[in-house]
Amino acid sequence: MQVSVETTQGLERRMTVALPSEDIDSAVLERLQSLSKTTRMNGFRPGKVPFKVVKKRYEPQVRGEVLGSMINRSYFDAVQQENLRPAGQPDIVPAPASEDDDDAGFRFVATFEVYPEFEPVFDDSITVTRPLVTIEESDVDEMLENLRKQRTEYVAVERESANDDQIVIDFVGRMDGEEFDGGKAEKAPLVLGSNAMIPGFESQLLGLKAGDEKTITVTFPEEYQAEHLAGKETEFDIKVHEVKESKLPEFDEEMIKSFGIEDGTLESLRADIRKNMERELKQRVESQVKTQVMDGLVKLNPIDVPGALVAEEIKRQREQLMQQMPADSDSSMLADELFSEQATRRVQLGLVVGEIIQQKEIKADAAAVRKQIEELASSYQDPQQVIDYYYGNQEMLKNIEGLVLEEAVTSAVLEAATVVDEPTTFKDIMNPSEPEAPADSENS
Repeated sequence: MQVSVETTQGLERRMTVALPSEDIDSAVLERLQSLSKTTRMNGFRPGKVPFKVVKKRYEPQVRGEVLGSMINRSYFDAVQQENLRPAGQPDIVPAPASEDDDDAGFRFVATFEVYPEFEPVFDDSITVTRPLVTIEESDVDEMLENLRKQRTEYVAVERESANDDQIVIDFVGRMDGEEFDGGKAEKAPLVLGSNAMIPGFESQLLGLKAGDEKTITVTFPEEYQAEHLAGKETEFDIKVHEVKESKLPEFDEEMIKSFGIEDGTLESLRADIRKNMERELKQRVESQVKTQVMDGLVKLNPIDVPGALVAEEIKRQREQLMQQMPADSDSSMLADELFSEQATRRVQLGLVVGEIIQQKEIKADAAAVRKQIEELASSYQDPQQVIDYYYGNQEMLKNIEGLVLEEAVTSAVLEAATVVDEPTTFKDIMNPSEPEAPADSENS
């Protein structure tokens, strides 16, 4: 077997393999001889069909099968011989005939991409800002208050509505005197000041009592998702059925037990809340640090990535998105361009992380895997059931091993990186400030 390899462009390689005719003929002959021992033909006893008859009838078919098998085997032998690491499946075609070919054998050309060869870089040019956070008693107090608000009850009152009241209303929306789709509801509960509706809607309902009717005018935001309503002035006819004021429950023993606290004491509830806050905080800090590390690796390692791997990643991301869409959705609407940038980055990062893992001989230590699973399971009511589920599912277990490897890489990079500790608050790290989105209504 003769092999020659040339670099066409970037990571693409064109490999030409020549299979000697004697090797092909020998393999064909061996297959025909084996076939003649079992061939059945009219006029001959089983296994007694003359070889020349078998050869005449089956040689073209056998030669094709032998050639296909030899091409597959010789391709893998050739890439090993040339120390190549193909990425994706090759495109294999017969080599063009050449007048210089004295051998009547078979030549084929395999075109494929290879994995990039590089030395992964990570040093102190990677700067990571690590949040330093202490959970204060005031943070626990605020979490307790949020739990109370989740159990808010609304009690009917005979007075004018105010912010934080819940009013129960009918409304009918009109634009240019005509009702529009989605602009109508009956006995819809609405908490004033919640910004659940479009801007200007709720503020005009302040000061109303049960039985009142009012027509209000509001303008939909320019960026409203329903284009036929975006930026348009509309009217809503409002009828108030009830005005209800909020009533926050007290943390009595019964309420505390409803949160899974067996002894029903406020001290135990606070301890449980703090434990959950600490777990969520740890996850958030680790996530922020890991994101910065991975961003740094991408920036420091601008390697070429195989298009075949990017195509596979695009396909995977498209399939994930399709699973979240209605069953009758058309995947052809999701063009490759929608995923290409993120897919390319993921492949690049995967190659860099993989190379670090290989060079540093990082392993997914069983104890680290167990610890990761136990941490994940700790937030569930029956942790042991979750642990057993992971260890009983090889795919899920493999995902955890991948996380452990990534954490080990993150630790290795942090040792070399410039780490700046930045004091912050629990509230700021758990609820980072974001541009405010226009208030919307599910019904408007």
